[in-house]
Amino acid sequence: MHILLICGSLRAGSVNEATLKTAMDLAPEGVTMSYYTGLDALPHFNPDHDHDPPHPAVADLRTRIDEADALLICTPEYAGDLPGSFKNLLDWTVGGVETSGKPAAWINVSTASTGARPTHDSLRRVLGYTDARIVEEACAHLPLPRHLIGTDGLVGDPAFRADLLARVRALINSVQE
Repeated sequence: MHILLICGSLRAGSVNEATLKTAMDLAPEGVTMSYYTGLDALPHFNPDHDHDPPHPAVADLRTRIDEADALLICTPEYAGDLPGSFKNLLDWTVGGVETSGKPAAWINVSTASTGARPTHDSLRRVLGYTDARIVEEACAHLPLPRHLIGTDGLVGDPAFRADLLARVRALINSVQE
């Protein structure tokens, strides 16, 4: 089984990146995870440019999604909503069929008082347009203060790791159903 990890942040060393890399570190036996790194290479979405052959970065994104059994997303809130670059990634998936029926979940690590709820409501709405199958048991708000990230870029806090692993297992179970 293969899970594609998609980070909505371009910032190196973000708490979102640390969360996904920690998920990769926790991957159960028989599960592979890969971290999508092409977010900043995607061209601005333009329906006039969404044709065959697609831009190489778009083709790579769609291939990686298509080859994955499930998607795990971790995105920050920016100005009350999805970051523009991440929304752009999602826009490139709306016209395709790669996410149709594909199990998807997100981990919300915001420590803001709003918990970044509007951002994840937007994510839910856009994933609905792509016909992704949202795995509710795998979605979670797990606030992550930056000081819990080690020098290795991973989260070492046992409670956070246990919560994260439980969500990863729920995503895995949804694929195996």
